[in-house]
Amino acid sequence: MSAWRTHHSISEIGREPWQRLEVPNFPFADFAFLETLETSGSVGPGTGWQPLYLAHYEGELLQAAAILYLKTDSYGEYIFDWAWANAYARNGCDYYPKLVSAIPFTPATGPKLLVANSAPPKLRAELIERLACELRNRDLSSLHALFVNDQECTLYQDAGFLIRASCQFHWQDRGYKSFNEFLATLRQKKRKEVRRERRIVSEHGLEIQTLTGEAIRPEHMAAMYRFYRDTTDRKRGSAYLTAEFFANIATQMPNQVVLHLAREADGWVAGALGFRKGNALFGRHWGATAHYPCLHFELCYYQGIDFAIEHGLQLFEAGAQGAHKIQRGFSPVITRSAHLIADPRFAGAIAAFIEDEDACIVHELDEHQDAYRATDSSR
Repeated sequence: MSAWRTHHSISEIGREPWQRLEVPNFPFADFAFLETLETSGSVGPGTGWQPLYLAHYEGELLQAAAILYLKTDSYGEYIFDWAWANAYARNGCDYYPKLVSAIPFTPATGPKLLVANSAPPKLRAELIERLACELRNRDLSSLHALFVNDQECTLYQDAGFLIRASCQFHWQDRGYKSFNEFLATLRQKKRKEVRRERRIVSEHGLEIQTLTGEAIRPEHMAAMYRFYRDTTDRKRGSAYLTAEFFANIATQMPNQVVLHLAREADGWVAGALGFRKGNALFGRHWGATAHYPCLHFELCYYQGIDFAIEHGLQLFEAGAQGAHKIQRGFSPVITRSAHLIADPRFAGAIAAFIEDEDACIVHELDEHQDAYRATDSSR
């Protein structure tokens, strides 16, 4: 007998059942990542992210699940809807809480509707139907699916969701055998700039290490947390991830965590944290205890490209936004989110907002593509 259930923690589902749903090239949908968010207190009570997994069972066998959260604010989403929330408030209506299908604090494109290989593919469309039912049953303002992949985007669009575009910058492999071979694809001016930046970093006299697996020790992750907090404190941002998350994630996902660290004689001074799975690498967090010119580019971009080439990875997503990545070999891409607005009055206004925004995104993408073509020596 089939049944739909909601779970307020991924531990209610269990590691082994969830692992049947995990996908090859997206580490953030893994049980280990989602559970560590919960057990570290990075999501849950008081964080604005309350887990609410929607799961489909055949008997007691988990066949499909949607990564879902009940949100009481819009922090940590990277798709900005504060203007929508303000419009609700001006009209005396509640925008929060809302439902969000996303990976907390992670602007990475990948599946959040997970279906076992043995299950019929139509379950993804049924998951979307059930998500819409969950929205209506809870009498909430809206449902948002963030950074959806192409397959899920089509399904959401077919289900009547509004599709919203945004722009990121990704590095894609073209069969490079070395960083120098990649560099040769850039125009001479850009090649010289990249070499200059890397030379400046080498002149700092820092030791740079890339650590994965058992090479990552607790002191490395403690240092990475300090760097992360330095970044959030300097930018007056929120430190969404706790010290416990950094302490535990490398032991829970030893083969997925990638650390690029810089060291002076008296200790670690900067770092960048990434995650890999299958043929993809995702850069996530960076920080430093002092300013070293060009070190951000080295740890967040060039070390990641080096790693991707060395390990035969096809994709390197280095985080949200950042048109400055173009001159460093990253190409502009459109990312998408899907939105279901319960109140038809607000749905119409938000649809018009998205239509106007899309025109700006298309113009922005054209400019970015022109800039990218100007870096490509093959053109």
